[in-house]
Amino acid sequence: MSKTTQNLVGESSNEDFTTTKVAIVEDNPTLRQYLSELISNTPGYRCVCTCESAEEALEKIPAQRPHVVLMDIHLPGESGIVCTARLREKLPKTHVIMLTVYKDIQMIFQALKAGACGYVLKRSDEKEILSAIAEVRAGGAPMTSQVARMVVRSFLDEPSHRSDTEQLSPREKEILALVAQGRANKEIGSQLQITSGTVRIHLSHIYEKLHVRCRTEAAAKFFSSQPPGRRGVINPAA
Repeated sequence: MSKTTQNLVGESSNEDFTTTKVAIVEDNPTLRQYLSELISNTPGYRCVCTCESAEEALEKIPAQRPHVVLMDIHLPGESGIVCTARLREKLPKTHVIMLTVYKDIQMIFQALKAGACGYVLKRSDEKEILSAIAEVRAGGAPMTSQVARMVVRSFLDEPSHRSDTEQLSPREKEILALVAQGRANKEIGSQLQITSGTVRIHLSHIYEKLHVRCRTEAAAKFFSSQPPGRRGVINPAA
């Protein structure tokens, strides 16, 4: 792998953060082996577990506590969507990226609602797969704007979440507004003059208070908390 691939992992003084532990859930043995070798042979990444079914994943992955799980959306037996929801209950800090052979918008949408952070197509090249993993570790959510809009609309169709967002501290409101702008943790930290680690801590508190599991859901709650005439208007100081 090239040095540019290594740089995708991100920067941190914490050794546990610089080494990204990845678990793979994929029923196709050829693809499973390819992904395992890709992860294992890339500096800064370590494959800690490979599974061919949801049942095996739920048995093995919790003990490994990976940072990221690459999850096949279509699995024999329980689906990858069900597996994602159950894994997120056991490992709320673990990021799940869905693997799919095509842009099945509805399936991807259901996976995001189950707690996935994004998705990559199985035909993606090495750089795209590694970049998606690095993106979720940095606080991003790899997905198309079309899917992101569906998530936002699902929250806009629900009653206003003003009471939820009013629980946030002024700093948490600033960070949530920047998340809604699509800013990554590093950008947020730079603008607010705090570290990326501090941003991650604030985000965990925001997720808990808003009862959400990913950045896209948090951003959706931000937009739905705005008065009808201001939805889509972002004011970090508000």
